[in-house]
Formats: sequence, structure tokens, C-alpha cells
Amino acid sequence: MKKQLLREQGKLTLKSFSRKEKKEIEQQLYNQLFQSSFYKEAKTIGVTVSLKSEWNTNPIIEKAWEDNKNVVVPKCAPQTKSMTFYELTDYSQLETVYYGLKEPSPSQTSAVEKEAINLILVPGLLFDRRGFRIGYGGGFYDRYLKDFQGHTVSLLSHRQLIEEIPYESFDQPVHQLILENEVVRTTSSIE
Repeated sequence: MKKQLLREQGKLTLKSFSRKEKKEIEQQLYNQLFQSSFYKEAKTIGVTVSLKSEWNTNPIIEKAWEDNKNVVVPKCAPQTKSMTFYELTDYSQLETVYYGLKEPSPSQTSAVEKEAINLILVPGLLFDRRGFRIGYGGGFYDRYLKDFQGHTVSLLSHRQLIEEIPYESFDQPVHQLILENEVVRTTSSIE
């Protein structure tokens, strides 16, 4: 199945959860994440500000602030298909950009070097157990993660896990998948 078809399937899967079901799954995902050693050990965490249809990242951002961690949020440059992470200390530092995305306002935040980030929560629509994923199609994360030395993890429901994601040489698999009922160490995490 081609990536575009999988992308549409993934969007439909995310929209298929009832509000109650979504909240229950999110709570399980948060519990798994907050109990993990990679979360506990991380001083700086990269995370997107979620859209309504995605797993809600606000509780993750707020818990990280509560735990005295640095929270960094990506700002995309569509012209170059690149990303820069900026430290976020308050939601008022966000601005609404294309497609209703919330990104940090560079005039109110400071850019953070890639080497300073310990953990990045990588968003996606569908995943396989090797850590490959179907994202929204911009390639921003694959470019950014190419030489990233920290830990990568994705949050998903078992309904977003499929047998195999077609991948290309530039696709970057994540190290771990956090599902409602398990944490999968992907083959990419075995170096």
C-alpha cells in the first residue's frame, strides 16, 4: 500500500476514537511515558503541540514543566522543510500558523540546539514494530532526526500499529513505541 493511502487510513483511524475512548487511551499512554526511564532521565524534551485529532500533548508539556524539565517545541520552515526547536515556558509563547498548527513564536522564545535535547516525542499516524511511521508527509522529522543523538519515542494506540510501513533510505525509525498496553523497543533501538 502506498504511503498516501496509508496516510489517509491513519487519519481515519485517529478520527475513529470516541471522545471517551480517546481520553482513556491518552491516560494509559501518559502513564507509560511518565514511568519510563527515558522520560525520567531526560532534562530537555521535544514535543509538538497537538491538533485536536491527535493524542493530546498538553498534559505531557504541563507534567514536564511540573517536573522541572525543559520543554522544546518545533517551528517548521515549509520553504526548506526544516525544523528548529524553541524552548516553551508558557502557552502564551505560541502562535497559530498554517493548518491551525500551534508553534513557538521566535520573538518570544529561544532556539535550542539539537545536542541539548534528550528525548523527542515523534508524532505519526501509523507505525510498525520496526519503528517506521507514516507522518503527515512533510518529511520534517525525518530530516531533523537524521543526525539526532538523543532518544525518540512515539505515542500510539494498537489500532495505529500495522504489519509493515514502506520506507525509504531517508526515513528515520523511532527507538520506542508507547502503546496503551505495552512499550515496544523497536529494531532501530538495537544498535
